[in-house]
Amino acid sequence: MQIEPIAFFHSPLTSKFGLPRQGGLAMSLQGRIVFEPAYRHAEAVRGLEAFSHLWLIWGFSANRHDAVGLTVRPPRLGGNERVGVFASRSPFRPNGLGLTCVHIVNIEQLPQLGPVINVQGADLMDGTPIYDVKPYVRYADSHPDAKSGFVDNNEWNNLEVEIPQEVASCFSEEELQGLREVLSLDPRPQYHNEASRIYGMPYAGRDIRFRVADGKVWVIGQTPLRR
Repeated sequence: MQIEPIAFFHSPLTSKFGLPRQGGLAMSLQGRIVFEPAYRHAEAVRGLEAFSHLWLIWGFSANRHDAVGLTVRPPRLGGNERVGVFASRSPFRPNGLGLTCVHIVNIEQLPQLGPVINVQGADLMDGTPIYDVKPYVRYADSHPDAKSGFVDNNEWNNLEVEIPQEVASCFSEEELQGLREVLSLDPRPQYHNEASRIYGMPYAGRDIRFRVADGKVWVIGQTPLRR
């Protein structure tokens, strides 16, 4: 079976570095789904406005290497312990498909783009191909008593975030709140723990520079990204 993208995702996050490791972790993070020309018709999303959430089936298009081996090292386990690839949500899989549930903010009808779905809480980078969208159905998709394996026993503690006013003033309120949530998730590789190390992360057209020390993210500057 061959599949082609039906849409592409647009996000302020333009690289893999900084992406939330799961959907729903940064609910203020805004994004939008823009359909390919064949699907830019109101009929394609008729009735979707009555749903609050959406499943996205998408591709790990930024992976540079194919999956090798049958085990992976999840960040939730510190990046050291291995589990089976099918017991994880690792992007390095036999078929590079991702699954994310997002919140629908609204659906716009634009003259040139047709229906555009604005969403919150995605873990997709800008330009990610989307292969299908399906409405979230509460009675079938919600399982409050479900077990989550190693995730249940390994708590993820968010970091405090300090953003100086000269950086904060470069963003809208929505962009700023999304940036705070993304940074609070600690985008660094799990094996990095140097308080003096400076990191750079592209976000909303700017390169955000920050460091992490004592359970806190300190944003130290920003520069516009070159186009």
